[in-house]
Amino acid sequence: MLPYQNLHQAEAALGRELTVAEKLWFNYSANKPDYLLHYHNILFLVLVYSTAPLPYMFIELSRSKKIEKHKIQSKVKNSFQDMLKCYKDVMRTFIVVVGPFQLSSYPLIKLTGIRTGLPLPSGREMFWQLIVYFLIEDYTSYWVHRLLHSNWGYEKIHHLHHEYSAPMGFAAPYAHWSEILILGVPAFLGPALVPGHITNYWLWFVLRQVEAIEIHSGYDLSWSPTKFIPFYGGAEYHDYHHYVGRRSQSNFASVFTYCDYLYGTDKVSPAFDNDVENINLLHAPAT
Repeated sequence: MLPYQNLHQAEAALGRELTVAEKLWFNYSANKPDYLLHYHNILFLVLVYSTAPLPYMFIELSRSKKIEKHKIQSKVKNSFQDMLKCYKDVMRTFIVVVGPFQLSSYPLIKLTGIRTGLPLPSGREMFWQLIVYFLIEDYTSYWVHRLLHSNWGYEKIHHLHHEYSAPMGFAAPYAHWSEILILGVPAFLGPALVPGHITNYWLWFVLRQVEAIEIHSGYDLSWSPTKFIPFYGGAEYHDYHHYVGRRSQSNFASVFTYCDYLYGTDKVSPAFDNDVENINLLHAPAT
């Protein structure tokens, strides 16, 4: 909640006129307590997860030959029922696990110093904070992901996420409830170490979720803006990780590929033969 009764008080405190964005923020947040602004993250989580995979869903269901050439495992066809089941399973986890965790984490948010007041951060500040958040999350998630591919981690936790050997957008957060909480630590670590404004905190989680949905989409779209991001893994890179499944000891990257390169776990994704039978063979026990 902002400590100003009106815009004039806010401008007097800052010693300047508020920007358009700051006026909008004042009008929206002035009478809202900080904990309520923090809880917005739950709404953004549900909204992004419910909408960001939709373009990939429509592409998948259209069976367009022009688009189908971009599907990485083209012989694996996900039906609407498959997607709906995945969506329901994830939403159940959001409601039962993630929601209560978000509600109880407000004191930690306050402790880290994430602010809600004025002034709003500059575009430059937001950009560099987001870069730091991505790098911190990417490095720590890499090691957590490797641990989840240990025998115990995979059998007890991570196997659920790999039920989709040919992933789809809705499967990005499809995982054991404990894995979602565990991977929430690297995601929160950046904002905790380099706290900023809550609007950038929101933006960070939105971008991270959109990125996760893209790399699980099953489509390597040549026109994606992420093609211009240096060291970005992308859908094909991560799709191979799912294709190999339990035996995968490569392509652990969350966003960028530099950790895989530095620690010798990078693997150029081969041209998939897109045969479901071969995928099943990869998952079959060794004899």
